[in-house]
Amino acid sequence: MPFGAEIVADGVRFRLWAPSIDRVDLVLGQGGGESRLPMEALDDGWFALTTDQASDGTCYRFAMPHGLLVPDPASRHQGQDVHGPSVVIDPRAYRWQVPDFAGRPWEETVLYELHVGTFTKEGTYRAAIDRLDHLRQIGITAVELMPVSDFPGRRGWGYDGVLHFAPESAYGTPDDLKALVDAIHERGMTAWLDVVYNHFGPEGNYLHAYARPFFTERHHTPWGQAINYDGDGSRAVRDFIIHNALYWLEEYRFDGLRLDAVHAIIDDSRQHVLEELAETVRSRITDRHVHLVLENDLNTADWLVRKPDGAPRFYTGQWNDDWHHLAHVLLTGETGGYYTDYGKDPAGLLVRALTQGFAYQGEPSRHRGGEARGAPSGGLPPTAMVCFLQNHDQIGNRAMGERLTELADPRGLRCMASLLALSPHIPMLYMGEEWGSRTPFFYFCDFHGELADAVREGRRREFASFPAFADPAARAAIPDPNEEGTRDASRLNWDDLEMEGHEDWLATWEVLLHLRHSAIVPRLAGMSGGRAEGRSWDGRAIAVRWRLADDTVLSVVANLGPDPREGFERPPGDLLFETEEGLEDALADGALPGWSAVWTLTGGGA
Repeated sequence: MPFGAEIVADGVRFRLWAPSIDRVDLVLGQGGGESRLPMEALDDGWFALTTDQASDGTCYRFAMPHGLLVPDPASRHQGQDVHGPSVVIDPRAYRWQVPDFAGRPWEETVLYELHVGTFTKEGTYRAAIDRLDHLRQIGITAVELMPVSDFPGRRGWGYDGVLHFAPESAYGTPDDLKALVDAIHERGMTAWLDVVYNHFGPEGNYLHAYARPFFTERHHTPWGQAINYDGDGSRAVRDFIIHNALYWLEEYRFDGLRLDAVHAIIDDSRQHVLEELAETVRSRITDRHVHLVLENDLNTADWLVRKPDGAPRFYTGQWNDDWHHLAHVLLTGETGGYYTDYGKDPAGLLVRALTQGFAYQGEPSRHRGGEARGAPSGGLPPTAMVCFLQNHDQIGNRAMGERLTELADPRGLRCMASLLALSPHIPMLYMGEEWGSRTPFFYFCDFHGELADAVREGRRREFASFPAFADPAARAAIPDPNEEGTRDASRLNWDDLEMEGHEDWLATWEVLLHLRHSAIVPRLAGMSGGRAEGRSWDGRAIAVRWRLADDTVLSVVANLGPDPREGFERPPGDLLFETEEGLEDALADGALPGWSAVWTLTGGGA
């Protein structure tokens, strides 16, 4: 890659883009063993130096004209956190155990999102390996890591990363992360990484000291100045981000990337940086399956379009927040905040999401002050939508980090789990969801001083408008994100698997995902949009059917509320799944008890 430190035949080549200054020195070593070498100024703000005084494991920094020492923005390793020296890494030193893993077709994907620091008691890349067999056994095919780009401190979600090429050192070394990816591949699963290209974190970002054109005042995001993707100097910025995506896919052999909050990536160029990124990835990596997924609050359908052969032109899929919000409203009755947009006829809107993708396809959003949101998505295949009942945001952004197991009727959760697992969309689970974990997932970080105070008080102010936290004493009870105990309380307790009730949840998910892999997945490849229909009635009753790629018809009827309802008809075909025994008999009278669903398959050799 054109950035950072690269081991070459005659030593190590160092490169830094620093257009805001006229001199850079390379500082090798630490303390009394430091040596300084002037770097050569090149065109367009670049500085470079190749030296035989550095090798694998050498610590280094860059010295600014005013004396500030900064890490390499393309550092491969930060053994002493974001303010310390960078470390030269030989990326070819790791010996891959599964060098020819070619990934898996998109239709086979069942995602499992996890946070490395809280997935296990140890909170490391290596410790996560010990739990992979558990995931494979229940039917997970894709393991998605929340961001691991180095962030300040030892604790954090990862979305405040500042060194995009350096895996978080609190979790282990670069080779430890490669070992985790390798182990995922050994089990036939794909490895995914969440990446953040919409902002840098508030601490440890030194780019302003030497590369001010990396950011722009022309655009702003919720985090302040936007990253400069379309102004003077933006070519180097675009290359930095695009090479970062290639870096994770090639050097670490990840099979997929999830791009965080792309609605906050502002680019008025003729070709949006997201399009260039996707085209570069798809033209460069052609020998294996690589999938790119967006989080996009705008519900933009253009980036999800397919080519005539059915392959994605740009992005493979998108997190469907609409699907989640509707399921949450139905399960909990909550209609505050962004759930306001889903409180009126949630069952009807869920049918729209199940049959057409987005619930909002250009309609005004009450939560956004009447602003139109979304675009028509009915022409997209169902597999363009990644659906979920829980994720890090939807749990962790609650004041007390509650999971749905604390908020919803277990029957309702089981009913919605069947809609998630058996619909043609791509399902995703959040760590611990498969056994009904009740462990909270709080927002946590490791800031200090004024920044820590601002984060703590800002989070408490955020919930002041909620009735449950109107009292200052109630807000004071919200866990302090900076306390180590807040992170510790978010760690999964794997001993819970031995407790009553959790084995039942695990068995439920095993059955559902087995049915998905055996009956649904083989019929998804080549499925186009516009092959689904459905209706809702009585506020909570729905009936939906999809014509799959082989012309099999997948049908579901469901009562998405606690009270019995009538007006149902048994779908034709063979019974695939029912949320409790005897529902077929109930359907003979056109009725279903509360929180129940019946699935069938017919035609196409079902």
